[in-house]
Amino acid sequence: MADSLFFTPSRQLTVGEAAALTGAALRNPELSGSVIKHLSSLDNAEPGSLVFVESRKFAKALLGSQALAVFCSEDVASKVPDNIATLVTQSPHRDFAMIGRILFPTASTPAPWFGEYGVSPKAFVHPEAKLEEGVTVEPGAVIGRGAEVGSGTLVSSTAVIGENCRVGRECYIAPSVSIQYSFIGNRVRLYPGVRIGQDGFGYVGGPSGIEKIPQLGRVIIQDDVEIGANTTVDRGALKDTIIGEGTKIDNLVQIAHNVQIGRFCLIAAHCGIAGSSTIGDMTQLGGSVGLADHVKIGSRVQIAAASGVMNDIPDGEKWGGSPARPIKQWFREVAALRNMTKFNKEK
Repeated sequence: MADSLFFTPSRQLTVGEAAALTGAALRNPELSGSVIKHLSSLDNAEPGSLVFVESRKFAKALLGSQALAVFCSEDVASKVPDNIATLVTQSPHRDFAMIGRILFPTASTPAPWFGEYGVSPKAFVHPEAKLEEGVTVEPGAVIGRGAEVGSGTLVSSTAVIGENCRVGRECYIAPSVSIQYSFIGNRVRLYPGVRIGQDGFGYVGGPSGIEKIPQLGRVIIQDDVEIGANTTVDRGALKDTIIGEGTKIDNLVQIAHNVQIGRFCLIAAHCGIAGSSTIGDMTQLGGSVGLADHVKIGSRVQIAAASGVMNDIPDGEKWGGSPARPIKQWFREVAALRNMTKFNKEK
């Protein structure tokens, strides 16, 4: 349940209004005027709570529940007690999230940390920087010479936008974010501690030992990308590091120089993507996946958590393991190994 100290509903919302907003079918219209007071998990519901159930195996938990209303699928609806408003939909979780965004907009759309809009006199904005109307720059933020920031963007306290960088409209640049050598699109969200555009890990052997290779590329982040806390994105060496439109990246991910990530990808925490790798559209990487340098991952690929990828993967395939291989092959090998150890124990 939302903590009332940090998250207060932005408006009053009835069960009937929730049905109208999402298109869900309300099975007991006599409850349409009941007011939703909380969003809760099913096991933590209390009077006034809205919950959701996506699977029949969780439907039993509704018996004796204090929940006011539930989003559920058609096959669950018959299991809901009569005293709980039943909102039938094909996508309970998605509709529940929609109501959450309406009731608690600051939980999904970051607001100024100090509650004030506009450019703070305690921010450091270079005279040659260009800020469109409606930009908020909080105390202690730094915007360098020639940088440009689009309208509606929030640059939080202690964030740094480097010289000549471009940040689009309606973006969120959280505290302790640093941006350099980068062009960033619209509605991009960079969460606390993100580092964009720093040196890539490029070295070559020389007469005096290990010598640095100049990193002369940029980072290009397209529209609607989100990058989680303490993730790093290196700028390119001789070409650009690119993150495609709509891609969502979790916390603590390393993206090396020259990496190109497609559109609408999902990359979970602790992934490491080595230099010059490419990832197609709508590909998903589980937590702690590692990609070797120069590998090519196709579109709509799924890679299981903790996999180590050393080879190219064609479009639409599912791989797992370390080294990663097609997931059915991996499962067969794991099963064979389990059977071998079981046989040895029996002996």
